[in-house]
Amino acid sequence: MTEHPGNPAAGSQGLDLSAVRSRSQAETAPAAPAGGAPAGGAPAAGADTVSVPALVFDVTEETFNDVVELSMSVPVVVDLWADWCGPCKQLSPVLDKVVSDFGGKVVLAKVDVDKNPRLQQVFQVQSIPTVVAILKGQPVPLFQGAQPEPQVRQVFEQLVAAAAQNGVTKTAVPAGEQAPAAAGPAHPEAIEALERDDLDGAEQIYRKALAEAPADEEARLGLARVGLLKRVKDADPEAVRAAAASDSTDVDAALACADLDTAGGHVDDAFNRLLTILPSLTGDDKERVRTRLVELFDVVGAEDPRVTKARSRLMRALF
Repeated sequence: MTEHPGNPAAGSQGLDLSAVRSRSQAETAPAAPAGGAPAGGAPAAGADTVSVPALVFDVTEETFNDVVELSMSVPVVVDLWADWCGPCKQLSPVLDKVVSDFGGKVVLAKVDVDKNPRLQQVFQVQSIPTVVAILKGQPVPLFQGAQPEPQVRQVFEQLVAAAAQNGVTKTAVPAGEQAPAAAGPAHPEAIEALERDDLDGAEQIYRKALAEAPADEEARLGLARVGLLKRVKDADPEAVRAAAASDSTDVDAALACADLDTAGGHVDDAFNRLLTILPSLTGDDKERVRTRLVELFDVVGAEDPRVTKARSRLMRALF
């Protein structure tokens, strides 16, 4: 086995998980290992939560079926690694940190391929580290090799978005911890700032909240909405639309027009404009458009069917 960082996982689509699943079902179910693999019958911590021993845990061939079951409630990232692998040791703390920051929106299952050769075969692992996901019992290839934190975080964001599209929206709560209690409106001071038309003040409040708690979903959504308001506040609609019409390849013009369309309720036009230009872009321009689309998805709302449709197009373009 060779270490080959950086290339997307290949050959993972359509792989058959039934071999490992049927084996674990046929044998007497063993106790969870010390690493903390989740039990398939673990009691739910609440209507929107699922109880797990930990957000990061080891998994073996014998406990793999529990992970498949867990993927029906929360997306499971699978890190296939080995003790002798240098890039694996570089990637591991990055994965741990990002999973922690996502606050239970994903969990991380670690597979030592030397001790679990059947899982290595099932996932068609050609090099390590290989990172895949399991979503509703199906494998989703993510990446190979040690990756920087921003790139890992981006991949996780896309995975959580895909999970939401498929109705996998529960939050994993480690055993012994309480599920988040229902609360009133989040960040009322930011809402008050918006009512005063103090966009800068609201932005500062949301950014501070995210710095203190990166998994704060309300702060992230609030920041996206404030960002849109600030971008369109002083825009000249006629000039913006004229610029976009005169050059369909102008990324700045496309972004500005998409903002105006979203703010004006022309959501499909905004998404289509950016998704049409995206395939022709590379490097920083492609990332700018991807990031803006994700921000606009947040503004419109994850449950909106227009977002669901556009997110599917974005996923196809990126993966």
